[in-house]
Amino acid sequence: MKSICLNGHPRIKHELRCTVCNEPFEIIPEKKFSDNLDLNFDYIKEKVTLGEVFTPVVDLNSNLDLKLDYFFPTYSYKDRGTRNLISYIKTNEKEFHVTAINEDSSGNAGASVAAYGARAGYRVNIYVPKSANENKIRQISSYGASIIKIDGTRDAVQEAAEKSPGFYASHILNPEFRDGIRTLAYEIFLQSQKMPDNIFVPVSAGTLLSGLYSGLSHLYMSGEIAKIPKIIGVQPENISPLCSLANGLQYNPDNSLSSIADALVAKRPVLMKLMMRIMNNENSCVSVSESEIMEARKDLALKGFYTEYSSATVYAAYRKGHYSGKSMLVLTGNGLKN
Repeated sequence: MKSICLNGHPRIKHELRCTVCNEPFEIIPEKKFSDNLDLNFDYIKEKVTLGEVFTPVVDLNSNLDLKLDYFFPTYSYKDRGTRNLISYIKTNEKEFHVTAINEDSSGNAGASVAAYGARAGYRVNIYVPKSANENKIRQISSYGASIIKIDGTRDAVQEAAEKSPGFYASHILNPEFRDGIRTLAYEIFLQSQKMPDNIFVPVSAGTLLSGLYSGLSHLYMSGEIAKIPKIIGVQPENISPLCSLANGLQYNPDNSLSSIADALVAKRPVLMKLMMRIMNNENSCVSVSESEIMEARKDLALKGFYTEYSSATVYAAYRKGHYSGKSMLVLTGNGLKN
């Protein structure tokens, strides 16, 4: 494994941002893919687990599969990244002098870090905006984490978590979190007779998008797949910084709009340059309206799939476009979270 920033500078120990250019880091696999998935993360020596399994793939029709990625211990795909990040922290616990960890999250990542942090034996502090979803706050609290509500912008919440005493277990800045999401690509490969032509994912901070792309690239570079499926990132129209930039549209990050897709709220994503690099590799971004999201969630539920509004965005995007070949929608969060 090597860890470099977007400009190619190597990471020194546990830097979160490059000291040369201030860009975040990403982890690049250097060995060929192994179907023993743990071997693809050779920097993890002590694994923290809550009993994760491969999440189901369901054929909705001949052209559409659903990847039910809410079949995780905390009912969100975020457990892929958290499992890897907390395992990395546990592996280096003595060097990092870890007793408490801090995270800033509007919900799903906070719940995931709270659960895996408790499993690892750490005190966990989750910093959230005052407007955070109360259902998700209750879930975070149930794992014993301390909730610190910050009255201010999302950037203010992040700053408070980063500057507080303890290890800053950011799911956005720590590349080990994003790296853990490579397992999504590996599972899709191992569960599919033929790789889908299109994979739809919700996009906010960019961790899912970048982790999936990294895993697919690793499979391609290892000779396991002949081409990388097209990734379609999806955002709500009200909060669509990536889609706006990728599609040449005007976007005001200081707008006061919110979305029923409350897990997709990053208006100034730190990983924007990384996401745009992925978009420029023949991928695309689609935005969907509030009414389209609500209708898509209702329709999924009537088919037996109960998702978060944020997850339903991918079905809304699929229904409003025309995509050749086989498509897969990654459903990221369980509907009980809403």
